[in-house]
Amino acid sequence: MLNTIRKILGRADNRQVPSTPPGERVYAVGDIHGRADLFEQLITAIERDDAERGPAQTTVVLLGDLIDRGQDSAAVVRRARNWGARRRVEYIQGNHEEMLLVSREDVEALRSFLKFGGTETILSYGVDKDVLREADWEEAQRLMNAAIPQEDIDFLAGFKQLVCIGDYVFVHAGVRPDTPLDQQRGRDCRWIREPFLSHRGDFGGFVVHGHTITPQPDICSNRIGIDTGAFLHGTLTAIGLEGTDRWFLTASEVEEARSKAA
Repeated sequence: MLNTIRKILGRADNRQVPSTPPGERVYAVGDIHGRADLFEQLITAIERDDAERGPAQTTVVLLGDLIDRGQDSAAVVRRARNWGARRRVEYIQGNHEEMLLVSREDVEALRSFLKFGGTETILSYGVDKDVLREADWEEAQRLMNAAIPQEDIDFLAGFKQLVCIGDYVFVHAGVRPDTPLDQQRGRDCRWIREPFLSHRGDFGGFVVHGHTITPQPDICSNRIGIDTGAFLHGTLTAIGLEGTDRWFLTASEVEEARSKAA
């Protein structure tokens, strides 16, 4: 069951309220992590919400970490690519996409990749669980490279570091404070937590990000985090933005279970 929350968010200080450009609407989606079921629900919610709000130039931004940990990474990648063929979608690279891409040639990186959710990604591409478990590192790398289509690799490799729309900056993990946006390092954009999370100054734009899990959207005066733990808590969150308005849409397995019980 989809739960759509529409709420104008309070402002923590007197700085200028960020806005999208006139006539533009944006939906940003937090870390999906292989939860194809929640992703499909959220796509339905976004499409419905967008239609109900009337004409606009609409962009969807996927904030990265489409893969790993959940059971259906291959399906998420396929659905994300197909969605982008039908409407404007911007794709941000997360640290988990980075780990996959590096692991294709670096066995040491593969060790971390498998430890932090990469095993589930490889299995989602049809590799036998027992075969993968018995494989040494080199064989596991060979199995992974053979199983994941080059089309998917090229797709993930083409994801962006960050995207700016109006006053908003969309990035996976965050940005380094006191560094111009055009000088941000890719590793920071995909991995940073501190000093980004505790910084209360201006980043050069209002940042919308994922990467750091919080039970509810993490709303600050200069940023909003929307990784609500799809693989951990069963809740996938998107934020909608138009002008100075903001609202949330969620897909939650907990609410689906409650609905069925009722």
